[in-house]
Amino acid sequence: MKRLLPLVIDLVLVLAFAVIGRASHDENPVVGALGTAWPFIVACLIGWGIVLLLEDDGLGLRGGAIIWFFTLAGGQALRVISGGTTQVSFILVTAIVLGVFLGGWRLVAWLLRRRRATA
Repeated sequence: MKRLLPLVIDLVLVLAFAVIGRASHDENPVVGALGTAWPFIVACLIGWGIVLLLEDDGLGLRGGAIIWFFTLAGGQALRVISGGTTQVSFILVTAIVLGVFLGGWRLVAWLLRRRRATA
């Protein structure tokens, strides 16, 4: 249960990435979001599997970096394997947005834990 919330947060943020991306291209974000998101969702789950095999809680820098890397690289690979396309600009935007999304909430959580520990 302790790891379920961080996993759900990551999956929601990956879906948000797809919705925002579709909307930014004046495309229907609801219809196409799952088509865009599924490779990244699957890859995020694989990243979480690796983190759990390493007995990491997925909340720290190491776990977050592993999840981000697998979500980015695996998502791009699954996208291409399934017949989709990818361009350097898309890879860069994906890397930045997923880095901010998947790393950002972990940074906030770390700061809050640190603040509570010193209080």
